[in-house]
Amino acid sequence: MEQYHAQLDGVFQALADPTRRAVLGRLGQGPASISELARPFGMALPSFMKHIHLLEESGWIRTHKEGRVRTCAIETRAFVTVQAWLSEQRALWEGRTDRLEHFVIQTKDQPR
Repeated sequence: MEQYHAQLDGVFQALADPTRRAVLGRLGQGPASISELARPFGMALPSFMKHIHLLEESGWIRTHKEGRVRTCAIETRAFVTVQAWLSEQRALWEGRTDRLEHFVIQTKDQPR
């Protein structure tokens, strides 16, 4: 369970930065090279690479190198992790709101 929470922390930490979210948005259109991804951000390549490494370590992307070009692509593992967590949260909160609705209906029907 602790590994699951550590994985979630990494996945959400990666989403906390607007640069990384923009990279993921671009990769949603298809694979791209590091230089293509870095172009809109106007930052030094070593700084941009820190974002790429964090995205890769957290499971959002995978990279592969052909010759001198490193290409990035979306990885589905992080999406599965987030979807599982969101499903758990949805079930938890739906259960709570269902109990609240039941309580309100019971209270409303009781004479005062």
